[in-house]
Amino acid sequence: MSAGDRRWELAEWDGVETAERVRRGDVSAREVVDAAIARAEDAATLNALVTATPEQARRVAERAPHGALFGVPFAVKDLAQVAGVRTAWGTAASGTYVSRRSDPTVRMFEALGFASIGKSATPELGMTATTEPLAFGPCRNPWNEAHSTGGSSGGAGALVASGVVPIAHASDGGGSIRIPASCCGLVGLKPSRQRLDMEGSNLLPVNIAVHGVLTRTVRDTVAFWNAIERENKASKLAPIGEVAPAPSRRLRLAVFVDSPIGTAVDAEVRATVEETAKLCSELGHDVRTIACPFPAQVVHDFLHLWAFVGFIQAKAGRVLVHRGFDASKLEPFTRGFGLAFKKNAMSAMVAIRRLRGFSRHFSDIVAPYDLLVGPTVAEPPPRLGHLATDRDYDETITRLLSFTPFTGLINAAGAPALSLPLGKVGKSANGLPLGVQLAAAHGNERVLLELAGELETARPWPKLAPSVRDAVRSRAPLAPT
Repeated sequence: MSAGDRRWELAEWDGVETAERVRRGDVSAREVVDAAIARAEDAATLNALVTATPEQARRVAERAPHGALFGVPFAVKDLAQVAGVRTAWGTAASGTYVSRRSDPTVRMFEALGFASIGKSATPELGMTATTEPLAFGPCRNPWNEAHSTGGSSGGAGALVASGVVPIAHASDGGGSIRIPASCCGLVGLKPSRQRLDMEGSNLLPVNIAVHGVLTRTVRDTVAFWNAIERENKASKLAPIGEVAPAPSRRLRLAVFVDSPIGTAVDAEVRATVEETAKLCSELGHDVRTIACPFPAQVVHDFLHLWAFVGFIQAKAGRVLVHRGFDASKLEPFTRGFGLAFKKNAMSAMVAIRRLRGFSRHFSDIVAPYDLLVGPTVAEPPPRLGHLATDRDYDETITRLLSFTPFTGLINAAGAPALSLPLGKVGKSANGLPLGVQLAAAHGNERVLLELAGELETARPWPKLAPSVRDAVRSRAPLAPT
């Protein structure tokens, strides 16, 4: 059977299974990669790949096996540089720049054996929570193409949820791993500060940005981080290490459902968190319901920091991005951030100083518990256009804050957080996904992942969007593992 005939059969394999089958010789890395390239062509309407690199992926697949995840199809978010490949950063302002070097983190991905089939879509400079860049068009959610994949790792989310690749690079400066995980029905871990920081993020007044991945299974997330820890000699944190299938003890969990800024939380989002709390209680954990423990001030302070990030990227794009960067081509929303920062510069500096101390405040909040449990986002995945970057800036900011008041404050704290796909809009088979966010003290990813594994076993979630599952089921069944 050819790779083309089997391309959607192989879509059901997660990264761990794919690597194991390649290692055993059940399938060649080249067949796996060719199948992923064909799936990407089939799924072109999602607009999730901005630059395809099929020949580079095939060259990786034809090399001698190397790395723990050799032959696993992958995609690199288009905020990271890959040597010899265009990097657009989601913006027309970048021109047609081709990277001369790969970022250090990309070199780690290559050492793990991933075969990247291309660069995944991102909003302009990764600045918003939907992936609708004006230069490249909207990325579409494989659960319902009229809706957003979230952002800024929205292209990665679409590729993984649609079955094009089992695992994809993502990054997170304000929720950009967890928001697409919630919108696309995936597992998304934002690691602790200093575990795998984005290049240059330590130059920000508050170090908020980290690398990670989006996956369909908890074990893929665990496998990725175990492999990265063998490659990343620069991490300043103790390794996550061996992750058990479930916690070895019952955990103290604090559950909340209200927004820190007092905006509405959708009824189905609230119900998803409450059902997760009930499940955790049934599993024997000590579950306490609390009021939202975060002050509104920290959300507004984070918005000031984010406006500063937008301002700096626009002003210093020729240094931070590349010498040909043309700030006159930036989208209205990004320019709006720059104007907002200039208008409120003094207030912003005070807000940023407060944020620098928030990690201590977060530590005090989480200290009585093992984990905090709450919504990832406050609303279901929005329709495309709801958060468009060419509409009124103030209106869009209001909508963004209503949609995602929970994620950025975790970045300010430098703490780890994980979104799990434990809910669905309307509970129907084709319902859009809803995520639940688990957060822990700095460096405590292991307990997050162990509870995640227990929840996945107790309440498994669909591993592919329905249209993909239907396509797979219409073909011959997979061979047994």
